[in-house]
Amino acid sequence: MDLHNGSLFWPTTLEGEQVFKGKQKIDKHYDAVIVGGGMSGALTAYTLAQEGLHIAIVDKREMAGGSSSANTGLLQFSNDIMLHELIEQIGEKKAVKFYKLCQKAVDQLEGVSDTLLRDTDLIRRKSICYASTKEHVQKLQKEYEALIKHGFPAEYWTEEEMKEHLPFVKPAALITYGDAEVNPYRFIQGILEYLEQKGVHLFEHTEAKEVEEQGSGILLHTSIGPFSASNIIYATGYDTIPIDEKIGSDINRSYAIATEPIEDLSSWEDRAIIWETKRPYLYLRTTVDNCIIAGGLDEDKPEAPQSEEWIVNRGQRIQNELRKLFPDLSINVAYSWGASFGESLDNLPFIGKHPHKERQYYLLGYGGNGTVYSMLGSNILRDLILDRQNEDAELVKLDR
Repeated sequence: MDLHNGSLFWPTTLEGEQVFKGKQKIDKHYDAVIVGGGMSGALTAYTLAQEGLHIAIVDKREMAGGSSSANTGLLQFSNDIMLHELIEQIGEKKAVKFYKLCQKAVDQLEGVSDTLLRDTDLIRRKSICYASTKEHVQKLQKEYEALIKHGFPAEYWTEEEMKEHLPFVKPAALITYGDAEVNPYRFIQGILEYLEQKGVHLFEHTEAKEVEEQGSGILLHTSIGPFSASNIIYATGYDTIPIDEKIGSDINRSYAIATEPIEDLSSWEDRAIIWETKRPYLYLRTTVDNCIIAGGLDEDKPEAPQSEEWIVNRGQRIQNELRKLFPDLSINVAYSWGASFGESLDNLPFIGKHPHKERQYYLLGYGGNGTVYSMLGSNILRDLILDRQNEDAELVKLDR
């Protein structure tokens, strides 16, 4: 299915740059073949490569050509489900552990970025989550109390305090620290470039068709021939899920824009990541060249919108919301796109081994924290594949 349509911003930041060459010849055997060359696949390959494993990545499109190229590049430990809500859902111990994993994953993503040869524009930022209505103030207060109780860095601003920091006023705001922004396209391409130098084989325009179990391994039949491997990992994003089990997820679509560069962003405190409490929510961030990336207006349809006119219309609506928040800025849309977006029904990703099949694994980072989930998920899959104990795997297993 079409994962995105419209005019994408991130690929333009790499136009004309040679990144990696790609592989033409299939080796006799791999320790693992990863299906999907987006954020999840790249980070999983990166983590496994640190263990000296022989890896191949196959993608039916160009690498990073699926959902990852429409990613808005927000790296946050806070989730679509707040900590106090997750505590009510799965219990305090598990919820806090999951939030700690997300917090650690943001640090690890920065560590990955530091090893790459190209600049990924990864910058640490604070996040501001504002109450969309007065009815949401209590929700933010409860979240602040839960975060502080469990050692997460946070502040709470009243309506009066918000006036001291931002050009718009809302009933309250929750501020968290330790998040980041990144250029997701440059990040993935930088990882792939690094992986190729480490001996990982990259196969673009290679469609995975069928998996055949063979004793101690698998045989993956593809459009260019069979791959023999000890393990297969599906990191297929919001594309078709190759699993015969019911996964508790919902594929929707969302919209995003990138503005023309803005000369003065001094009214935007610390260039923070900004989002709100209502669902679906508006979210916004800046880029290194003074553009604004913003998104929202989720719709309950799985495929990316086909109508360019509709995408432009949604982009204009997001632009109007931005102008309400920052009336002092000259905000004009340069790029607008619509893309598929996956959410799990319990707001946690699906990561782990197939419930009934040996040597088949999944990393499905459904939710607004997909890149963070991909990082923490790559660590879980590494341990599962290498037969290491990992208690975190229970939180996100496929058959939960």
